[in-house]
Amino acid sequence: MSFNTPNGTRGARQPSAGWLFRTLNGMMMSRIRRKDGKTMGMDALVLSTVGAKSGQPRSSPLAYFAEDGQNWLIVASAAGAPRNPAWYYNLAAHPDRVRIEIGDRTVEVVATQLHGEDRDRAWQRITAASKQFGKYQDKTDREIPIIRLTAR
Repeated sequence: MSFNTPNGTRGARQPSAGWLFRTLNGMMMSRIRRKDGKTMGMDALVLSTVGAKSGQPRSSPLAYFAEDGQNWLIVASAAGAPRNPAWYYNLAAHPDRVRIEIGDRTVEVVATQLHGEDRDRAWQRITAASKQFGKYQDKTDREIPIIRLTAR
């Protein structure tokens, strides 16, 4: 399926990628790698992609929802911002050049965006597990993308 979710026109302020944000993300990724994929009470992973424009490696800490041992769901919420996060476009450009780290485990994955009934079922499951994602959807007029990562 295609990565085709357009940006919205309203939403929460998206954090800038300044030095403080990068430092905090680096600390979060270190914690995820050390703490067996747990941080702040959530299951978390480090998503490694290839930059859509730059071609450079990029990494982001994200919450995930396990489907089974070979599939993980991630949510491109950007905390309810009107724009999709940068990593969403990296996945769109290179869905087969993706890696995740959960604790000390590294897995090569392929990314696909969920649509229609698949997305609706996943969204219900995600918002039941974490009410925060429902609040993010309330902040923006874009449909928040859900991505399935499947082990290669």
